[in-house]
Amino acid sequence: MRDNHPLPISLVPTPTRQFNRAFDQRQSNRQSTLPALKLVRSTDRDDAAPAAPPPGTEPPRFASRALIYKQDPTVEEIGIRKILLNGAFQEGPRSARIEVRGVSPVAPNAMNDFIQAPGTEGFDTVHTFSIVHEALAMCQRTLGKPIRWQWNGGGDSTPIEVFPRAGETMNAFYSRDEQCLKFFFFEAPGPTPATVFTCRSFDIVAHEAGHAILDSLQPDWLDADADPQCGALHEAFGDLIAIFLALSQSDQVEALIVQTKGDLHNKTFLSDLAEEFGLALGRDNGLRNADNDKRMSEVSSEVHDLSQVFTGGIYDVLADAFELERGLGRDTEAQTLMRVSQTIFSLVLEAFRSAPERNASFADVVSGMAALCPKEGQGPGYRRAILNQFARREVIDVKAAAGNKKGASIASVRHAHLGVKANGLQDRSGCCGTLRLREYSAADRAFAGEVKALADGLGGRKATAGGTQAEAAE
Repeated sequence: MRDNHPLPISLVPTPTRQFNRAFDQRQSNRQSTLPALKLVRSTDRDDAAPAAPPPGTEPPRFASRALIYKQDPTVEEIGIRKILLNGAFQEGPRSARIEVRGVSPVAPNAMNDFIQAPGTEGFDTVHTFSIVHEALAMCQRTLGKPIRWQWNGGGDSTPIEVFPRAGETMNAFYSRDEQCLKFFFFEAPGPTPATVFTCRSFDIVAHEAGHAILDSLQPDWLDADADPQCGALHEAFGDLIAIFLALSQSDQVEALIVQTKGDLHNKTFLSDLAEEFGLALGRDNGLRNADNDKRMSEVSSEVHDLSQVFTGGIYDVLADAFELERGLGRDTEAQTLMRVSQTIFSLVLEAFRSAPERNASFADVVSGMAALCPKEGQGPGYRRAILNQFARREVIDVKAAAGNKKGASIASVRHAHLGVKANGLQDRSGCCGTLRLREYSAADRAFAGEVKALADGLGGRKATAGGTQAEAAE
């Protein structure tokens, strides 16, 4: 009867050093057409390296493939791409950090992948989840640590809920109170009826995810009674997450280089944000154009309008840094752009994180980026690009641009017309859905203030030692 039990490893015959030498001698006497690689066996050396750790000592690694829009359905030039999502995912899709709601859950296939047909609810579900996951992963890689959602802590690890089809309206937003991201759909005006799903826009999903991420790092920046530049930084951060997330994907960078011939100031899908939404509104360059030349003196205090100054400044810094690095013979242009974008995003994210907790200004973040340049290994060239671009946009004093030394003082330029409204609040009339939510409007604080003022007011029933005045009369 055949014995199917495996032999103990100690009983498995192992070649001796003498056998190995004889085998090598026989092999060397053979005529070979190709040089053979020398075999290295553990028995050839007395000081052999320790054996590999047994299976199971390394944590298992999980990943799933998914299909997403590279930008949105109208950007046909780059279309749809397959991406790899690192992590353990369950039906939904769902991870420990993100959970999809409001739609039929999508189950992984036999290969543990989430592949759905474009144009379907299932595709929208996977696409939306994937972009939020990738935006969070990019920020965590850059900072080197996990980022908790704003409500996490003290044992609370509640994931953010994502609603790809939250209802019909021309909107999308992040809500701290509801602990969610909601993306809506609407019928585009015009002779040909068409439904625009905001969740299908790479830029819109990344932008709203950016609000959620920044709210964790700087929770006071969403308050409507803060300086308008603070709210504008929130809007700009969402746009920058969309830009740098696209630049973290090699095929998008390759397409960008080909489309622009290496000139980032040529018209490109990278600088045009939310193209399909913009076309539905009759615009030819999306909802926003990151490649702009707006200066502080040319914009209003409306937060969205103001944010374009900062977004445009960072885009110009990216273009300048790319020109500084390209053509050095080390990498292809696409590889250079990816490397440069990672460096610039690291400067941006670290500067946002280290800026003041309340009433942060553009100059605060610019100063932080300039100070971080030596730390990132990018000295005078990058620092000069940052200072020059934001001096040109009237964010910092032009004299600051002349200093390239670490720690040089950078003074901001005051613009009297860029303050809050007469009621003490920011003008958010042109912002995305997030900044227009009531929960960030300071209404609750105003209500509490009125209640407190009422307690110190005149009239009403006065308290006595035996109760209220009315009770004493009885």
